[in-house]
Amino acid sequence: MIELPETTVLADQIRKNLIGKQITNVQANTHPHKFAWYTGDPGNYPAMLTGKKITGSAAGAGSGCGYSTMILCEDTLLELGTPIRYYPKGSRLPAKHQLLLTFDDDSFISCTVKMWGALFCIPATAFPDDKKPSPLTDAFDERYFEQLCSASPKNLSLKALLATEQRIPGLGNGVLQDILWNAALHPKRSLLSLNDKEQLRLYQSIKETLKAMAEQGGRDTEKDLFGKAGGYPTVCSNTALSRPCPRCGGKLIRQSYLGGAIYFCPVCQPEPYKK
Repeated sequence: MIELPETTVLADQIRKNLIGKQITNVQANTHPHKFAWYTGDPGNYPAMLTGKKITGSAAGAGSGCGYSTMILCEDTLLELGTPIRYYPKGSRLPAKHQLLLTFDDDSFISCTVKMWGALFCIPATAFPDDKKPSPLTDAFDERYFEQLCSASPKNLSLKALLATEQRIPGLGNGVLQDILWNAALHPKRSLLSLNDKEQLRLYQSIKETLKAMAEQGGRDTEKDLFGKAGGYPTVCSNTALSRPCPRCGGKLIRQSYLGGAIYFCPVCQPEPYKK
């Protein structure tokens, strides 16, 4: 699923390529998906969006559905927690889509839900301000991270701390894997078990890993606005599982944990001791 690095890339590409395009046709929920969520009746989206121009875009915290790409259409806001793909005039329509916007030059964008995703359409003034700083900003500093850890239950595992309840906007189970590998910490380690040096190492890995992912166009497991895979080579992901650990040469492990998969190196990220 797309997370902070990918939404950052998407928002930048939308600003550079779609600003000023006018929406001439809207199709929403043409191919219903059980886990595609809309605001109200998606049948109202054409009336809300047709004739509007794309005026801005940003990566931002979603309304309870993870991190999203925000597309401002004059006085209306699209909050898209799905992949977004741009097609030039004459391109073939995707086989399935949950949202399709056609522009006045006959190019179009589509959103197709993979596992789940939000496709919200709301008045721009109705979107709540995000009070949590992005890890890609200076406001997410060491002191802020210390306060976040202090305010969290100490028995939380590192996966639960970082990838649940949107404590850190845009940080989910996908980017979590390489963050913890870079920090040499196991996903099941508890917050309580970290010493000061390990907590600092975790903070630095969050900042540095997410920055590298965004600067390299997102992870190689996800695609950008033009369907190109990101340039950041993931170490701990399903696609990288067959490769040896770049640090020690050992075999990477995949396990089910807290409703999803975790990937780790058992040598570089030793599992916490069980009494």
